[in-house]
Amino acid sequence: MTPPRESIFRAMLRSFFSSFGAILGILIGFALLLFVFVMLSPSSLIPEKTEITVAADAQGKRELLPMSSPALLRINLHGVIGEPLLDSDTIENILFDSREGMLREGRVKGILLHINTPGGTVTDADNIYHALKEYKRKYNVPIFAFVDGMCASGGVYIASAADKIYATPSSVIGSVGVILGPSFNFSGAMEKIGVQSLTITQGKDKDTLNPFRPWKPDEEKSLRDITASLYERFISIVTDGRPALNREKLVSEYGAQVFIASVAQEYGYIDDADADYGKAVRDLATAAHIQEKQPYQVFELDPKVDFLSGLTHSKFSLLSGKITHTFQIGPHLSSEMSGKFLYLYQPTNRAE
Repeated sequence: MTPPRESIFRAMLRSFFSSFGAILGILIGFALLLFVFVMLSPSSLIPEKTEITVAADAQGKRELLPMSSPALLRINLHGVIGEPLLDSDTIENILFDSREGMLREGRVKGILLHINTPGGTVTDADNIYHALKEYKRKYNVPIFAFVDGMCASGGVYIASAADKIYATPSSVIGSVGVILGPSFNFSGAMEKIGVQSLTITQGKDKDTLNPFRPWKPDEEKSLRDITASLYERFISIVTDGRPALNREKLVSEYGAQVFIASVAQEYGYIDDADADYGKAVRDLATAAHIQEKQPYQVFELDPKVDFLSGLTHSKFSLLSGKITHTFQIGPHLSSEMSGKFLYLYQPTNRAE
């Protein structure tokens, strides 16, 4: 008896689905095992640590020196404050790690803030400022800031923790102010096209500034009160840290404008408007009591981003079950920051 023959196409199809099923089963099994491992692992197995790299000293050298040599810590504030890898948790981890490992036993003698930022969230700027102030108080080390590009709003707030602020001649400094929004109202357009909305709330003013209904008079008053309080705090922080900056002129004349470095120095925002990186590092080393010809090291501590830490922070879309979409509202403002109180320079939001 002749056995039934299978066509080549059917054999290939059957082989494909068999192989696909086996591979899919392996992937699902691996994902489940990995998920269980991450869920059951204590947090100490996946510490939030940093990676140390050698940065240039005042002469541009990046040679690794013996651990007996003193060190300066360079902290980069590049980008929008509050976004991933530039939030207060990241900076606090850097400060914690600057007392451990290769930098243990007080090896760090000073901190250089390397700044190029338009600012960011109120909370992160305030937390970073206080973390730096506490570090300086606890370990008695000088903190200098070097602006290479922009130091606006939240950047000025953080830089107020520094003993001196240097900037390149083309840098831009300023924008002392608070912003929330923009907020939009679509109720007029909805009425024209015959669309209605329903929001169910409990609690007076729970749906403040709901964009799908006409806004009530003074509905935003509580938010204005908050921004006024945050602005007053900003003014106090900056004028306390920059005593040459006149409080009355800052409020009535300078406002939230930005200025070229030379003007910023004239007004008291910064100390040196004609500096470069080498000068800032050299002066910091002197303030840190590092002798003129004594070898020293400049280090950076960068956030360590790995696969497991991404999983534990629910940023891996396969396991978190969601994909986040963002859109850009302005040159520095993504949708992730919408609705937050900001110390942020937003030129597109300013009325001329």
